[in-house]
Amino acid sequence: MCTGDPKATITQLQLEELVRVAQEASKAAYNPYSKFSVGCALLCKSGKIYTGSNIENASFSVTICAERVAASQAIHRDDRDWLAMTVVSPSRVTPCGVCRQFLSEFSPHLPIWIGYLQGGDLTGPMLVSQMLPFAMTLSPSQESNLS
Repeated sequence: MCTGDPKATITQLQLEELVRVAQEASKAAYNPYSKFSVGCALLCKSGKIYTGSNIENASFSVTICAERVAASQAIHRDDRDWLAMTVVSPSRVTPCGVCRQFLSEFSPHLPIWIGYLQGGDLTGPMLVSQMLPFAMTLSPSQESNLS
């Protein structure tokens, strides 16, 4: 399991590259229903960047978000030490609740920046644990501090 390092920082150059890669990834979105493209880039300690785009389905509950696509690729390749994530979309949206829970399982302290498909200002970093303070966990030692 990756816990993320809340003190880990990335350089401005790395952040700019993650945004560029996420913007490029958004071009692969399959979104015939919403026409809303989302791209994601996940930087791991290994230096590898995993990307994802949203994949819609006529049965909306089967749709998968860009964040889970990118994270699943990293998990599948056993690259679980995550440094940072960027998510870009037409209107700068944060990860949905399902993605927050999914990311929390593997890296609750992952910093995420959100931005636009066409550039512009970024918002972040926000830690997954800040976006989902009471995430479901497997063990009591992983539970959020309630005090």
